[in-house]
Amino acid sequence: MKSYLHALVFALITLSLSGCGYNQIQTLDEAVNATWSQALNQYERRADLVPKLVSSVNAYMSQERTVLTDVTEARAKVGQINVNVNDLDDPALMQRFNQAQGELSSALSRLMAVSENYPELKSDGLVRDLMIQLEGTENRIATERGRFVQAVQAYNQYIRQFPTVITAKIMGYQVKDNYGVERQAEIMKNPEVRFDMPNTPTSAPAN
Repeated sequence: MKSYLHALVFALITLSLSGCGYNQIQTLDEAVNATWSQALNQYERRADLVPKLVSSVNAYMSQERTVLTDVTEARAKVGQINVNVNDLDDPALMQRFNQAQGELSSALSRLMAVSENYPELKSDGLVRDLMIQLEGTENRIATERGRFVQAVQAYNQYIRQFPTVITAKIMGYQVKDNYGVERQAEIMKNPEVRFDMPNTPTSAPAN
């Protein structure tokens, strides 16, 4: 009899929570986690590409040791900070993660600017391929960060509404920090990361 009553009470609570937005909170919370997971995938892809790029350009840029060292050190800092979707509620860790990623982005920008002085570097097939891959990854990072911003905004807006706010407080759901929202205008615009390559020379037309 007691087990029956427990089951009945649980069913009533479930129906009550469903009517107060509990299921939608779950959906939006999962959407936040999913978008952040996709962003992390692109950050990890960039981190994997950086050592390959540094190794490939090293022979051409012997006079640019400072720039290469900055990129290498920034990549090392990124590798020392491991985060996953469960770390979104750790502001201190997320701040260190975003700072490290920002330093890597800045170092890579300086590397790409300096590479303009080495046309023979960009004519190297391997280097050109790595730069193209890095360009695509930077664009995907911007896209996924934009989606994350939108997902967090949707979640935060929903759990602040009535009567959902009551359900959220009872179940312990809180407003999420929207990491990167201060750069929203930059993130949401169409990414324009370009590492311009010289045109492949064509053969002169036959007479």
